[in-house]
Amino acid sequence: MKFKVLYYVNQFFGQIGGEDQADIAPEYKEGPVGPALGFNNLLGDEGEVVGTIICGDNYFNENKEEALEYIMDVVKKEDPDIVVAGPAFNAGRYGMACSGVVNAVVEELDKKAVTGMYIENPAVEYSKDKAIIIETLDSAAGMRDALPKIANVVKKLMKGEELGKPEEDGYIPQGKRLTVFADEIGSKRAVKMLLARLNDEEFQTELPMSEFDSVEPADAIKDLSNATIALVTSGGMVPEGNPDRLQSSSAQQWNKYDVESLEGLKEGKFVTVHGGFDPVYANEIPDRIAPLDLMEEAVKQGKLGGVYKYFYTTTGTGTAVGKSVEFGTEIGKELKEAGVDGVILTST
Repeated sequence: MKFKVLYYVNQFFGQIGGEDQADIAPEYKEGPVGPALGFNNLLGDEGEVVGTIICGDNYFNENKEEALEYIMDVVKKEDPDIVVAGPAFNAGRYGMACSGVVNAVVEELDKKAVTGMYIENPAVEYSKDKAIIIETLDSAAGMRDALPKIANVVKKLMKGEELGKPEEDGYIPQGKRLTVFADEIGSKRAVKMLLARLNDEEFQTELPMSEFDSVEPADAIKDLSNATIALVTSGGMVPEGNPDRLQSSSAQQWNKYDVESLEGLKEGKFVTVHGGFDPVYANEIPDRIAPLDLMEEAVKQGKLGGVYKYFYTTTGTGTAVGKSVEFGTEIGKELKEAGVDGVILTST
C-alpha cells in the first residue's frame, strides 16, 4: 500500500503567478502540482502525492493564523502519512511559510514533515529541531538536486528506518547528540586526528564547532569635525516608488542615492520597503530609519566635517549572510576609494 504525501508550495511553484499573486489565500488541489510532480515520480510505487496546498508568500506571512487554520484543516481531512513543503531554497518568505507549515504539522498533529532550504535561509532556525530540513542550493536551480534527497529521506521515514548522519542523508543538523559505537577508543581517535592535522592531512572532527567572523575594529576617528561620514542602512529606505526595485526581504542588491542637496529624508519623498516591521512610523519620518537630518545638523554645528553625497540602502530581513558580506565588501570598497572617513550604519 502506498504512503500518502500532502505537498505545500507557494504561488510561484504552484503555477499561479509571481509577486503579483503573492497575496492569494491558500487553496487545495488534488494530486501533484509544480515540484510535487517530479517528487511524485521519485516516489515510484512506494508513495503518492495525494494533493497540493498552494498559498501566496505574502498572505501566509501576513495572515499566519488564518493560513494555518485552512492548511491544518486540509491536513486533518486528507490525513496524509507525511507532509512535504518546498523546497524554499534561500527565499525568506517562502522559507518562513514552509517552516510554519511543517512546525504546525509536527507539533499540533504529531505527523512527520520534511522541507528543504539553503543553510542561510532565516527559517532554518525555526524548524531544524522539529522537522527534517534537506540542505539545498540557494536558488531553484538546485531543484533537481534537492528533490531526490527529499524523496530519499521521506522513503526512509515511511519505512521506519533511522536516518544516517546529516552529511550522509543531506539534511541540516538538528543539534542532537546521538550515541554511536566506534571501533577505537576516544584517545586513539584523538591522537590520529592530531597527527593528521600536524601533517596537513584531511580529517573530520567529531565535535564541529560554530565558526564566527573576526573583524578587527577600525581605529577611532580622531577629529570628527574634519571627517566625512557616509550613511548606510539595512532598513530598506528608498525614494518613493522604489525605482530600483529593492526587495522587501532576502535582498539581492544594494542601492545608493544622491542626497548631497538634502537636509533630511522627507515624508513622501522616501519610504521603506522593509518587510520585517510596520512601516507607518518610518514612512511618517524617514529620518527615523536613516538619520540624515541629524547628520546635517551636526555639520552645521561644526561637530561633523561633512556627509558623503551618496546614501546607501538595502534590506536586512531574510538576507543571507553571504549576500550581506558581499554587500558590505562592495559598499566598503566604494567608500574607501571615495576617501570617506567613517560610516553610520543603521538597522531596524
